[in-house]
Amino acid sequence: MDRHPKKHHAIWHLTSLARGMRDAFADPQVRILLVVTSTLVAVASVFYVWIEGWSYLDAIYFSVMTLATVGYGDLAPHTALGKLFTIFFALVGIGLFVVLCSSVAKQIIFRVTDDENE
Repeated sequence: MDRHPKKHHAIWHLTSLARGMRDAFADPQVRILLVVTSTLVAVASVFYVWIEGWSYLDAIYFSVMTLATVGYGDLAPHTALGKLFTIFFALVGIGLFVVLCSSVAKQIIFRVTDDENE
């Protein structure tokens, strides 16, 4: 008799999660979405460095927090051009980020349910 069934169950879930992540990043659609999203974050970060005068770390941080819709409020663009760019960046980037996360989640869910049926 197994003395630690919950422990093995947790390991099984972690294994399925890891397989799902592997499957997701092997999917060409997810890879394309990841490249496009990363490129958008990189372009936005360079923009904020040049236009807002932020450090690279602050620019990357703001770009990622904007796409993730966290919005701590500790950074915000101060120039008119920066504000206009951020409107465009948020409208395009948030949708793209949601599609990326949904695609990864779909692969993970597929793997977990497939593993449960085996």
